Amino acid sequence: MNSSIARAFSRFVPSGRTAVIGVPFVWLLLFFALPFMLVLKISFTDLELGIPPYTAMLQAHDGVVHVVLQFGHYALLLQDSLYIATYISSLKMAAVSTVLCLLIGYPIAYYIARSNPATRNLLMMGVMLPFWTSFLIRVYAWIGILKDDGLLNHTLVAIGLVHSPLRLYHSDAGVYIGMVYSYLPFMVMPLYAHLVKMDLTLLEAAYDLGAKPWVAFTRITLPLSKNGVIAGSLLVFIPAVGEYVIPELLGGANTLMIGRVMWDEFFNNMDWPMASTVTVTMVLLLLVPMAVLQYYQVKELEAGK
Repeated sequence: MNSSIARAFSRFVPSGRTAVIGVPFVWLLLFFALPFMLVLKISFTDLELGIPPYTAMLQAHDGVVHVVLQFGHYALLLQDSLYIATYISSLKMAAVSTVLCLLIGYPIAYYIARSNPATRNLLMMGVMLPFWTSFLIRVYAWIGILKDDGLLNHTLVAIGLVHSPLRLYHSDAGVYIGMVYSYLPFMVMPLYAHLVKMDLTLLEAAYDLGAKPWVAFTRITLPLSKNGVIAGSLLVFIPAVGEYVIPELLGGANTLMIGRVMWDEFFNNMDWPMASTVTVTMVLLLLVPMAVLQYYQVKELEAGK
């Protein structure tokens, strides 16, 4: 009798493997899927004075419930030059920041991967050290460095490299500096993870066959680290597109970024439907690089097996 009850009870209790796999899925469902579905629903409503500040999607007339979907906000995104320019500017700034992180991060990751193990661990700790400080505080610190009377301009003028302060604060240049500084570790870590596992005997064989260092790099090192380049680039590009804090603190009034537009629509204009439309469109734009990242991660896992 007791065994029968235990078997019946076990049918309703998930196994350990199911529970372990289910926890992250439940987390994603509660804190990503459901909020996104709410934002998606609001994007198909219209602005209305009240609480909440948007019309209901289900409306009853003459005893019949109607589903009312407003597509005007999506049409406006395709017609309004400001929104189009904002998306193009965000993609451009994210792409340039990604390229700069790659150009700076690859030599750093390569040097760390080729160092001896004791030094390697110390250098990697230096890469991760900025994460020990609040992101907001680190961005605020750049204000004191980039201002016209800031540390950087004082130093450049003192050593004679420039005669007048450079316009870095409240400019696109300041945004790029903040982006590269903030997201560089996300480029270095996946590159390092691939470079440190590379078989160095392949390079030795190439040198024995007469290959020059740059030929060995382009034919062996770079192709073998391709997945690291892709992973690092996407880890930088995806959050950079929707960045809000850095453009708000370091950028000027003419710095157009999707994150700033969403903030203005939500909190300044109180236009939740338009802000939700901008958000949904941004997520859809990011689905392509996210799918590419997932593809290469699965491919890498299959290759490891």
